Amino acid sequence: MKKNYSYKFDVFQNDKNIDITLFQYGWEQCAPMHSYGPAKRNHYLFHYIFSGKGYLSSNDSSGDTKLYKLESGQGFLICPGQVNTYYADEHNPWEYAWVEFDGVKALEFMEMAGLGYDHPVYRIKKREYFDFIRDEIMYIVDNPLHSPINQIGHLYLFFDGLIRGSAVQKPVQPQKMKNSYIKEAISFIELNYSSPITVEDIANYCDLNRNYLGRIFKESMNQTLQHFLMYYRMNRASELLKYSDLTINEIGKCCGYPNQLHFSRAFKNIFGIAPNYWREQNRQAAPAPASGETETTAGTNA
Repeated sequence: MKKNYSYKFDVFQNDKNIDITLFQYGWEQCAPMHSYGPAKRNHYLFHYIFSGKGYLSSNDSSGDTKLYKLESGQGFLICPGQVNTYYADEHNPWEYAWVEFDGVKALEFMEMAGLGYDHPVYRIKKREYFDFIRDEIMYIVDNPLHSPINQIGHLYLFFDGLIRGSAVQKPVQPQKMKNSYIKEAISFIELNYSSPITVEDIANYCDLNRNYLGRIFKESMNQTLQHFLMYYRMNRASELLKYSDLTINEIGKCCGYPNQLHFSRAFKNIFGIAPNYWREQNRQAAPAPASGETETTAGTNA
């Protein structure tokens, strides 16, 4: 009987979660030898294998490339910046689901599940955990129109099952002080992004050395503090362009850019087009539904 190779794919529509947030998620019944890579990711990406077999090739922290043979009940983690390639078995191709995520707690959760840059393969200690992990990841995949709170809640349940079911579960001491500094920095940005604040201002508010804050922020969030500040401003600008009647100059000032030329240049660097053209393409008459329901985007980004 010929198999029907198919997939599901969606992008998470809310970026305001600090501890953990989703970026994209999906499911696929792969064709024989279906592959992805070599490539790098900007965030953590975890695949959980429901059936079949496949292979993962990834580099470790020493720069060496290792090949792993994987099967049903196992999973594999790809860390930010890690070069990887993965492909389905020729005779028994795998079926898997995946979630791409990041946040202050992402590294801690993965370490508790025994996963990391040098330990990408997940194994369950008892088969009884298989259904729980599968059901939670598929709940996220099958319900893209549920609220962001609902989806993040099930992501936490997925991580809980992943940690409890890991054959190499590790208790990790949370770095509470570092996490509090990062949350403090993000909170300052949320409250002051409309002013022309700098990274130096953020470090001063946190009473930290700028280089130290920048380093721990990059370690936890996989992006620089300057990058986060710029993207936060541009995301807020896109909301105002989409839903308000403010002029481009007024929106720039609302997002910390008193100079319209500087704002337009920064916006184009992120979105690829000038803010006035972006507004023409994305203008909406009313704010998006409070329930978090949005249109989905289809594609194969596993």
